[in-house]
Amino acid sequence: MGKIIGITGGIASGKSTVTNFLRKQGFQVVDADVVVHQLQRPSGRLFEALVQHFGQEIILENGELNRPLLASLIFSNPEEREWSRITQGEIIREELATLRNQLAQMEAIFFMDIPLLFEQDYVSWFDDTWLVYVDRDVQVERLMKRDQLSKDEAESRLAAQWPLEKKKDLSSHVLDNNGNQDQLLTQVLSLLDGSQ
Repeated sequence: MGKIIGITGGIASGKSTVTNFLRKQGFQVVDADVVVHQLQRPSGRLFEALVQHFGQEIILENGELNRPLLASLIFSNPEEREWSRITQGEIIREELATLRNQLAQMEAIFFMDIPLLFEQDYVSWFDDTWLVYVDRDVQVERLMKRDQLSKDEAESRLAAQWPLEKKKDLSSHVLDNNGNQDQLLTQVLSLLDGSQ
C-alpha cells in the first residue's frame, strides 16, 4: 500500500505551484477539480445526475453544461444546494476513491490535491496532509492580481471558504508561501525527504 499525501490550501494560496512541482519530480498527483470537470462532461456521471435532476434546459446547444445557469439554480435555492452537495459530493468521493485505490497499488507515494479536504472530511484517507498557506492579506492581493478582481470581490470569494488559519490547525504540515517560489519549493523538497 502506497503512502498517500493530501494537499490542500485556499484560493490563490499557491497549491498549483506545489502540485506542478511534484509532477515534475515524477510523482502522481490526482487533482480533484480535474476529476470533477471530467465527471461534468457529456456522458460523465455528474453530467447525467445533473440533467436527470434539473432537466434538459441546463444543456447548451454544443451539448455541454450551462454552468452559469446551473450555478444560479443551485445557489439561489437552499434545497438545491443541499441536493447538489450530497449528490455531487457522493459521486466525486466514489470517483476519487477509485483513483486512490488504483494508485495505491502502483505508487510508493502519491498525492491528492483536494481543495475541500477538511470541509468534506477526506482526512482519514491520508497518511499526511500538507497545507499551502499564505497570510490573508497576501492571499487577497494575489487573488486580485491573478483574477483581476477588486478588493471587495476578492474578499467575498475568500469569505466563502474556510480561512487558512482554521486549516492550519488540522494539517500535518504547513508550507508557508508568504515568500517567493524558491522558498516554497525548498520546503516541499524537505518534506519529500522526510516522506520517503
